[in-house]
Order: sequence, then structure tokens, then C-alpha cells
Amino acid sequence: MRRTTSLRLRLFALILIPLVLMALLLGFWRVSVAQRTAEELFDRSLLAAALAISRDAAVSGGDLLQPLARELIHDASGGEVFYHATGPGGTYVTGYAYPPNLDHVPDDPYAPFFSFGSYRDEDVRVLRITERITIQNLTGDTTVTVWQRLADRNAFANQLAVRAAMALGALLVTLALVVWFGVARGLRPLIDLQQAIAARSPGDLSQIKRPVPIETQGIVSTLNRLFSKLETTINAHQTFISDASHQLRNPVAAVQSMAESVRDAPTPAERDKRIDELVVAARSSARVTHQLLSMDRLHHQHTQTAFERINLSELVQNASADMGPFVLSRGVEFELDTPDTPLFLKGDAVFLTEAVKNLIDNALQHGGDVLGEVKVTLSNQKDRAIITVSDDGKGLSPDHRDAAFGRFSQVGPSNGSGLGLAIVASVAEQHNGSLEIDDVAKGASLSLSLPIG
Repeated sequence: MRRTTSLRLRLFALILIPLVLMALLLGFWRVSVAQRTAEELFDRSLLAAALAISRDAAVSGGDLLQPLARELIHDASGGEVFYHATGPGGTYVTGYAYPPNLDHVPDDPYAPFFSFGSYRDEDVRVLRITERITIQNLTGDTTVTVWQRLADRNAFANQLAVRAAMALGALLVTLALVVWFGVARGLRPLIDLQQAIAARSPGDLSQIKRPVPIETQGIVSTLNRLFSKLETTINAHQTFISDASHQLRNPVAAVQSMAESVRDAPTPAERDKRIDELVVAARSSARVTHQLLSMDRLHHQHTQTAFERINLSELVQNASADMGPFVLSRGVEFELDTPDTPLFLKGDAVFLTEAVKNLIDNALQHGGDVLGEVKVTLSNQKDRAIITVSDDGKGLSPDHRDAAFGRFSQVGPSNGSGLGLAIVASVAEQHNGSLEIDDVAKGASLSLSLPIG
């Protein structure tokens, strides 16, 4: 048995997986942007601290830093800021005695220069700024170097990343809960529909009339059509069984009665006579049974998937050859007219053969005492093949179509079962064809029209 997946889980996965992937991409982008933004802010804080130190060194003559500058350096983002300032001629002014060495010297000595270095075996971010100033009538370049540990910066950036990840995680958990319970609520109409169908009795094939979402209206409409077809089929099948049991009762009773009369025959001559009558009754009963089985097969085989390419000329000839002895034994002339070239179509050879035989048998059963000739004609008219069975018997009017083609119904009293033309009409319908009663001046004529292809 193939393993199935819960629709709720499938919807949950289809909705949440893209959201998780998008959240991961968004989180990666957000952390990267936050890191770059933090680095820019850190670098600007270093620049602000360097400028403040440079200005205070110039104003104070290199003696001290103002409280505002010390507060700025102390509160700089990203951790502790170290500084080193020298006056004209490289004279040490203030700050830490040994600044970190730079990787390389900038091309423009007076432009703020950011670089990386090492201070006390720790990686640092370094900013060096050089300006020309005058201290106590001494004019020269003053250089301020500020630096910051990268570990402090990374810790701050990691803290931002963790906060962003926590926010995204909380958002994903919230979305997962909303999706999980939202899908369950959204699927509630389907569950209610399933429970309503499960609560039905096996014989309840009525239409589903409960309101359903738009997305499931197609499923419900399909189920309603299926219920309708199934109910029609079951009713037809039950009707057929009832009619069949009624029709078989008389032939079976007749065979039984005749068998008993053969047993009780007073003389050998009377026994032989009753045996002949018993054989006729048995054949009639067998014919009815055979036609009932054919009708039942037609009811169960509605598709055309088993159709094959058939030479209709050959099929009509074989069916006529099988029926010929029965026709001739009645003292009736039998004529067959088929085209010289083969006529092909797609169909069921068994059912088409049965239809041709039933048309011939119908002429024998209903032609009456005046019947003297039966003729079978196969012709090609445009894109259709026409099988016509005509006779010179008592006749059949197109006005009697419903009675003639109905199951177990007859236009007049006869020895027939009332199924022959009903079977032919069903075969015609199965092959997208038609069965018509021709309006002729004498006798009866029926035409079975089939598409050629």
C-alpha cells in the first residue's frame, strides 16, 4: 500500500519551508548589513575621538584633554578606545606611549587613514590622522592615533547578530504556530464534509448540499455526478434483475411443465410430440437467457477502450451465415448484399455480431405468417456504415419505435423475448451509432448506422 501524507503536513511544509529559507536569507543579509553598519559607526566614532583629541591638544598646547573629549573616548561604541598623540617634530603629547604599528604608510599624510594592526598581541582597528597646527609659536604636524580591539567590536556585532537571530526565530515560531493551527482551521470544512459522508448509510446516494469552500466545490460536484450515475446504474440494474426474473419465470415454468408432460405421456407417439415441444421451449428459454446475459454485459461495458479495428463486411457475412439455416428452415428466402470492398470500423466484434443476429431474428419472430423473404444489406453512406435488415412480413411502423426498442416490450404478441431490438439499440449507442425504423410501403425495415473510422 502506498504511503500517504497528511494534507495538513503538506500544506504546513509548503508554506513554512519557503518562509524558513527566506528568513535565513534575510537573516544572513541583515547580519551582514548590521556588521557593515556597525563597522562604519565604529570607524566614525574613532574619527570623532581622533578629531577631538587633535583639537584639545591644539587648544591646550598639548597639556591635557577636555572632559568632553575624555567622555567621548570613554563612551565610544564598540569597546574601549586607546589613543596616542604627538606634536611637531614627533614629540609625545598625551595618550598611551606605544601605539600599534601600521601595515603601510598612506599616500596622503593629511587624510584620515584606517588600517589594522596589533597591540599587545591583540588585533586592533587603527585610525591615524595628521594635521598641521601651531603650539606655543611652534608650527608643525601633530599626529593622533586611535585604536580599538577587534574582539570588542566582534563581541558587539555578535550581540547584534544574536538579537537579530532571536527576533527571526521568534517570528518563525509564531509563523509556524499560525500556519499549523491556521491550516487546521482552514481544512475544517473538509473534515466536516468527510464526517458527513462517513455518517451516511450505504444506500444514501443523494446529492451533497452542504456549503463548502470554493476550492472544494469541484470535488463535491464530481462526487455528486458520481453519486447520480451510481444511483442511476443501481436502479437500472435492480430494474433489470426484476424484469429478468419475471421474464425467465414463464420459460422455465414452461420447460418444467413440458418435461413433466413428457414423463406422463400415455403413448410413445404422444411422448415424441411432447419432446419436440420441450426442445422448442428449451431453445426459447436458452435464447432469452442468452439475450439477458448480453444485455447485462452491455450495461457493464460502457467504455470504448476495448474496441478494435473490424472488417464489418466480413462480420455481417459470418453473422448471416450463422443465421441462414434458421431462416431457411422456416421456408423463408434469405438474401445478403455487401459491398465488394472491405468496410472497416472500430468496435466490439462480439456485440456487433449479436446485433446483426438479433435484427435477423427479429424479422423471423415478428414477420408473421405472411413472411416470405428476409434481406440483409450493408452499404457505405459518406462516413457511416448502414446495416439494413428488411422483410416482407406484417410490417413495423416508425410510430412504434418506443415499444419496439424498449426492454421486455413488444408491439404485438409474438414468441420473442422483447430484448432483441433493445440489445441492438444499446450496441448502437455504445458505438456512437443509431438504430432506426425505416418507413417502407411493405413489410419492415430496420437500419443500424455506425460511424466508420
